[in-house]
Amino acid sequence: MRLTKKAKETKKGVQDGRADCRAEQATRVVLHPYRFPAFVTAMAWERRERGERYYTRSRRAEGKVVREYVGGGALGEFAARTDTEERERREAEAARGREEVKRLEELAAPIVQLYEVAEALARAHLIATGCHRHKGEWRRRRERRN
Repeated sequence: MRLTKKAKETKKGVQDGRADCRAEQATRVVLHPYRFPAFVTAMAWERRERGERYYTRSRRAEGKVVREYVGGGALGEFAARTDTEERERREAEAARGREEVKRLEELAAPIVQLYEVAEALARAHLIATGCHRHKGEWRRRRERRN
């Protein structure tokens, strides 16, 4: 099948449009800040066929991800800034939670070590007195009858 010159130009324009779209999608990828702390790009700005930008946000509704149209211009900028601040607040709160868990684990480490030593001593004592484990339970060994 041979294409006419106009069809080739149209096809090339469509391909260029796809390349532009792919490039734009690539810039919308959100990188995890803990992996790439130097930069994070906004993901919700999209461009319509006419070239206008508008802001959307994704949310879960009944177990499915739903794209919610917010708007373009000043309203979109305000919503994007609000969402960014909210996201940063949640990330800071999660970081504080992780730090608190780490602190509590460090405080509990000596207690965990003490528990492990006590358990090893108790196990050694039970074995020395002739006990054995049966289905996770410690029992005395039966005396054999002659």
